[in-house]
Amino acid sequence: MKIAMVAQHATPLHPRSGASPRPDDTGVRELSRVLARQGHEVTVYAQKRRPDAPDHAELDGVRIEHIPAGAVGKPSDAELLAQVPAFSDPLRRRWCERRPDVVHAVNWTSGLAALSAARGLGIPVVQSFSSLGVADSRDHPALDATPPPPPARLRLEPAIGRSADAVMAASSAVMSDLTRLGVPRTQVRCVPWGVDTGKFAPEGPAADRNGRPRLLTAADLKEHEALVTLLRALTKVPHAELMVVGGPVRDRLIQDAAYHELASMTSALGLSDRVIFTGRVDRDEMPSLLRSADLVLSTCAYEPSGVTSVEAMACGRPVVAPPTGGHMDAVVDGTTGIIIPPGRPALLAQRIRQLLAHPMLMEAYGVAAADRAKSRYSWDRIAAETTAVYDHALQAAA
Repeated sequence: MKIAMVAQHATPLHPRSGASPRPDDTGVRELSRVLARQGHEVTVYAQKRRPDAPDHAELDGVRIEHIPAGAVGKPSDAELLAQVPAFSDPLRRRWCERRPDVVHAVNWTSGLAALSAARGLGIPVVQSFSSLGVADSRDHPALDATPPPPPARLRLEPAIGRSADAVMAASSAVMSDLTRLGVPRTQVRCVPWGVDTGKFAPEGPAADRNGRPRLLTAADLKEHEALVTLLRALTKVPHAELMVVGGPVRDRLIQDAAYHELASMTSALGLSDRVIFTGRVDRDEMPSLLRSADLVLSTCAYEPSGVTSVEAMACGRPVVAPPTGGHMDAVVDGTTGIIIPPGRPALLAQRIRQLLAHPMLMEAYGVAAADRAKSRYSWDRIAAETTAVYDHALQAAA
């Protein structure tokens, strides 16, 4: 099958680093590589975001084409929307010359570009949604540096979903929102982003420990309320330490206002010797950090992908997470971890103490977590489910 994957916003050759990167970056890269390994001819079309990005490149059998469509850098959603015509016109010319069997658009502006480029060519279009503007507005209190979704996104995402031949939702929550927005239920399949179960696995090196029970969270330091919940919970979990992975690189933490605010609260709560701020780490370091933890925690009120929870599960670590977004699909309450409402530090501390007091229970959770991650979230399975959606779109368009 000739697959054209359109990811205007992504950087597949250079996935953005950090403890919890944009899942689309890693997802486009990994999914396209697995599809190519299975014998499909895959071309990824991305907007040229870096001045050193080549016009054409190859990555493990995947052809990457960077299309100049505006200034390089990190455009906002509104800027990407304005650049859609300049991005879609070259797509159409290339598809007229070399027609793909199916187009897979990742993210809403990519969907606009793909639908425009494929119009009248008889090429089925599959649309992926990792999150939706309506959910970002409803469920995610605005972070200090995070602008609200542009009104155009709220208006256009339902239209894109209804216009595509098939739709892939990264979680059941996204799927439910799509159907509420008028996208036919029969048109939507729940296909999450996967995890590299070779890299994220129970076996392998673990970061150094100091003898204390270790709790780990991967978060943007601007997620102030979520991190304050963890700090308050830690005051009621004697002897445990909390590792906070995220923010700017360690050398620049001292210049970060969000870090200073959290460090001040840590000191005021008497936790300075039990909280470790690592700063942003390279993705290759994450498996060993996750393996070094006894529990991996998330207290964010909104996390559409739940990618870090899945990676922790793949490393055989139980997860404590809120009942939101991808966590609800990934974490089986009482089997691979625990689901706890956000903003409840006393309850969170109680559950953490209970788990730390029962090592055999945590070990059972960890075994079940690794099994679930490998069976449900391996890229081979995600690729198989994706090609099934492609087949459905081809039949629908026939």
